[in-house]
Amino acid sequence: MLSSEKTILFLDKYQKLHNFGVLIFSKTNQKMDIKNLVVVSGMQGVHKIVSPRGNGLIIEDMITGKRKFVSIRKHQFSPLESIAVFTDDGESTELKNVFRNMLDQLEDNPPISTKSSSAELREYFLDILPNHDQDRVHDNDIKKIISWFTFLNKLDYWKQEDKEAETKKEKKE
Repeated sequence: MLSSEKTILFLDKYQKLHNFGVLIFSKTNQKMDIKNLVVVSGMQGVHKIVSPRGNGLIIEDMITGKRKFVSIRKHQFSPLESIAVFTDDGESTELKNVFRNMLDQLEDNPPISTKSSSAELREYFLDILPNHDQDRVHDNDIKKIISWFTFLNKLDYWKQEDKEAETKKEKKE
């Protein structure tokens, strides 16, 4: 299957599932909703999906708030909700579970630098997800996860999502 065909399937799935999302709450009552977040090849950071189009996505830069059309012919899209980390039991765990663990341990075990040594990255990730498959989860994967979490945490993304949920709840009452 060509990359553009995979993206079109993702876009179709996104359009059908746009209003449905699984929410996971951590011990600190922080909402882990990453259904509208995407990583785009060739572009730094994590972006919000504003709207899918037949030939790409309209995304919003989470820092500046600027919206931009990104074509499937030039870029590949990786929705964060579709990313999982391999575990020792042959299964995988969703990225939002890893993020929840990182958020729960934020005060006691803050994320390390992505420039840390391989041994330090492994040690940190073993604290976060002890049962990850060390043969199939590479250092670059750990670096990406740390950088995505750090990016979202610096933007107070988890707190913003909490505030939005409270606002919606108040409107219903």
